[in-house]
Amino acid sequence: MAKRVAVIGAGVSGLSAIKCCLDEDLEPTCFERSDDFGGLWKFTEYSKDGMTRVYRSLVTNICKEMSCYSDFPFHEDYPNFMNHGKFWDYLREFAEHFDLLKYIQFKTTVCSVTQCPDFSESGRWDVVTETEGKQYRAVFDAVLVCTGHFLNPHLPLESFPGIHKFKGQILHSQEYRTPEAFQGKRVLVIGLGNTGGDIAVELSRIAAQVFLSTRTGTWVNSRSSDGGYPRNMRTTRCNNLFAQVVPSCLLSWIQERQMNKRLNHENYGLSITKGKKKKAITNDELPTCILCGTITVKTSVKEFTETSAVFEDGTMEADIDSVIFATGYTFSFPFLEEPLKSLCTKKMFLYKRVFPPNLEKTTLAIIGLIGLTGSILAATELQARWATRVFKGLCKIPPSQKLMAEVVQKELLIKRGVIKDTSQDKLNYICYMDELAACIGAKPNVPLLFLKDPRLAWEVFFGPCTPYQYRLVGPGKWDGARNAILTQWDRTMKPLKTRIVADSSQPTSMSHYFKVWGAPILFASLLLICKSSLFKFV
Repeated sequence: MAKRVAVIGAGVSGLSAIKCCLDEDLEPTCFERSDDFGGLWKFTEYSKDGMTRVYRSLVTNICKEMSCYSDFPFHEDYPNFMNHGKFWDYLREFAEHFDLLKYIQFKTTVCSVTQCPDFSESGRWDVVTETEGKQYRAVFDAVLVCTGHFLNPHLPLESFPGIHKFKGQILHSQEYRTPEAFQGKRVLVIGLGNTGGDIAVELSRIAAQVFLSTRTGTWVNSRSSDGGYPRNMRTTRCNNLFAQVVPSCLLSWIQERQMNKRLNHENYGLSITKGKKKKAITNDELPTCILCGTITVKTSVKEFTETSAVFEDGTMEADIDSVIFATGYTFSFPFLEEPLKSLCTKKMFLYKRVFPPNLEKTTLAIIGLIGLTGSILAATELQARWATRVFKGLCKIPPSQKLMAEVVQKELLIKRGVIKDTSQDKLNYICYMDELAACIGAKPNVPLLFLKDPRLAWEVFFGPCTPYQYRLVGPGKWDGARNAILTQWDRTMKPLKTRIVADSSQPTSMSHYFKVWGAPILFASLLLICKSSLFKFV
């Protein structure tokens, strides 16, 4: 009999978790508290259920080839970066293609997930849910928690003296949907992340003036890179290897020069404060809005008066009508019991950011509680592929005693200041994906691939590290992976070439750039691989 698995949440990671269960002949039951799938990608005018939803103008920051499910490419005519509606259509196509919807129980809230009395032997969980006021209880062999980390708005009002005297409108970005209500107003947006930047840009078209407050500054990336190609497509194994072997100080210098070549961040008030952690956002219009004066970048807010905001640099902006806090979210697992609940909220203590370290039986996994330099969707799918194989006993993780000893050691080192708490840091996309793929035997062997299939190996190493690479070998191998990789640039270019220009001299694929320099680049890259391998054994 197939093992029963409870999947909590039917968003991006929940859908892939259902499919991964089916791939491993497990029996999933997904509980979704809203009335539809897609999580935050399901746009609604209002958030009556308290769930975080996208705002109407949202456009994806990662291009389609880098953010698809690994065995289900986007249609070639889909734009490289798409609005929330297009992306949700893709999720619907994925769910319908693999017949996932019949496993989802909508309008169902998970009340509690507790260990069964015989957990030390069976590893089973007692799950209590509520649907339309009625509670139900069921026993599951394993649990996949796919609730993400955009759950509870972080609204740090206590950090802003005088905010309670402020007479204008105060809201969190979670409540923001459309800009019409801010017509002709003076608006202060606090927080310069992706959301804060997007909202500020949109409001600048309709508001009288937008002020954008940031404590630290940020690097601002464009969606396109040299030649107009999607910037994310530069996430290659070759570039990643270069970044791993080059000294970090030199790499930072190179990156800063590249960033400031396109946009001098200091001139725009965006440069990162010395000593602060580096971060980056994707926004194509923010520099132009600053250049045109529709957005004014400000330092952090020192205090509020009834109608004004006073900033740390001593400046003041009067007659503020609205303040929007784009200050992020906190996450929690209210259905879990202590000490499991606390351990799960400490991301760096989860084994490979997936498994709680204190369980005698590895039958509960946290999916999607990560920050990455690349696609979260691709990573959550790989997490679910690994977790379901662990549930089946096909993959092993270290015993809880060893994992808890490591947790205690990490906590001690953090308190002593020997190591930093990296819970909020973004993980390297390729390194993390490879780490998970190695656990299930799905990591591509690039040197061997150069011997067996040079054309494919070339694209795998020098081309973008698309999710299809993790379907080439091992469990879950997909026969279409090779072709998907070899045609990924065709799907990238298709929605752009809506007007065909005769005798165009532009290459149709990035691989054309390597025709002349291919041999030297390959030789240098192989030297880097050898050098990197030697470092591991020194």
